[in-house]
Amino acid sequence: MRSSVFWPIRLPISRPLELFLMVATITLPLLAWIIATRSGDHQLFLPSPEATLQSAATLWSDGKLLTDIGASSLRVAAAFLLAAVLGVPLGLLAGSFRSMEAMIIPITGAIRYMPVAAFIPLVIIWVGIGEASKVLIIFLGVFFVNVLMIADAVKFVPMEMVNAAYTLGASRLHVLRRVILPAVLPSMLDTLRINVSGAWNYLVVAELLASSEGLGFRIMRAQRFLQTSDIFVCILIIGAIGILLDLSFKLLSRRLVPWAHQSH
Repeated sequence: MRSSVFWPIRLPISRPLELFLMVATITLPLLAWIIATRSGDHQLFLPSPEATLQSAATLWSDGKLLTDIGASSLRVAAAFLLAAVLGVPLGLLAGSFRSMEAMIIPITGAIRYMPVAAFIPLVIIWVGIGEASKVLIIFLGVFFVNVLMIADAVKFVPMEMVNAAYTLGASRLHVLRRVILPAVLPSMLDTLRINVSGAWNYLVVAELLASSEGLGFRIMRAQRFLQTSDIFVCILIIGAIGILLDLSFKLLSRRLVPWAHQSH
């Protein structure tokens, strides 16, 4: 079969083609945005790039934008780190031991389907309307998914590796540390990389609770006053932060688990 330049399965493409596709996926939506806003006066529904830049400059000059970015980033970071510190060990235990799976997975799987917004009244009763409530809401949106995805990743570790370690005299602790953890580490990093986006998705819900700063708060405030360009600014900033986080996780993965990228 003749090799394909554009469609090689699981094989790298040329660097020029890769760069061209990356630039095109950014440039084409931007051009479509510019053309759409030139066809009429639709600033209320779709602000132009110029209006969005002007809103960003105004928010930045007022000091509001930097404050909102800092407040939201701290909330997301606290909730995400807490969800990782608690969720990763539980996921490893649930994936490694059937007894722990029977204890953890049913309740975790059930809560995962419950809408986070439904917990807001309970969160207010439990911890009030301060920073703890916002962190808790984001945590609830990420923690249970972390546990389930990591537990599933452990199940893909071949039992032959585990049995071979036992044959060589390894204890259960050594199997966990020297076999399962290294084998599941690439998937674990991918899980965290994917779920950090979930933390940002729950930000707007979290900042509904008596917030006076934050990107989610700024979006809701802009919606109330029909400031569509401010909404675009905040959404684009969250997207930019997401791209930086995604690249950071990929770089970290290449540093920690280089063997998982040898076929790329």
